[in-house]
Amino acid sequence: MSTETYENLLHANNLRVTAVRLAILRTLESFPHSDTDFIIGKVRKELGSVSTQAVYNVLSSLCEIKVIRRIEPAGSNALYELRVGDNHHHVVCRVCMAVQDIDCLVGQRPCLQPSDTKGFILDEAEITFWGICPTCQT
Repeated sequence: MSTETYENLLHANNLRVTAVRLAILRTLESFPHSDTDFIIGKVRKELGSVSTQAVYNVLSSLCEIKVIRRIEPAGSNALYELRVGDNHHHVVCRVCMAVQDIDCLVGQRPCLQPSDTKGFILDEAEITFWGICPTCQT
């Protein structure tokens, strides 16, 4: 996406356009499924001195308004991605912890139907598949 597209996205969500917000969005476009430390490193490389708290605050606010998504595979740090709103899932390599997107099993929300919802109205299902990636298989 272009910087203008990100600026429009931020404006549409009533957020000011800041260098840190734009740098985080660009980082996640180039490096989906990044953890906070990686994002901080990329943002600092692009902008120079940026506080750790500023990055955490931006990640939190972007997640809250669903501009980015936070996922937490078991045994891993929280990871962030730009792909939101389509109820996709993830596959994680047990060896190198690489993460890839997997489209929804059925394509509707939620894509799995439990036998008993316990009275909840369901709107999303989050599935993590685990295996060994092609690189680690060799």
